[in-house]
Amino acid sequence: MAASSATGASPEAPKIVWNETQRRFETEDKKAYIEYVLRHDGKVMDIIHTFVPSSKRGMGLASHLCVAAFHHANSHSLSIIPSCSYVS
Repeated sequence: MAASSATGASPEAPKIVWNETQRRFETEDKKAYIEYVLRHDGKVMDIIHTFVPSSKRGMGLASHLCVAAFHHANSHSLSIIPSCSYVS
């Protein structure tokens, strides 16, 4: 599992971790996450689900998760399909 910084912008920004095995980006406590599947021989990241528990909503976690996924896709030359309604 490799760590990936969401934006590195603000000190209160949560640390987002890339969980390669489960194909998701998640908060350190693993309670909020964004899931994806790789398509087209691993060249396309299809973001299929975003989850933030009700106790953590309103903190911008879904946005931080998306930024981490987008940065990862960009740095690995992957296209994105935003199947998840939050991402689209």
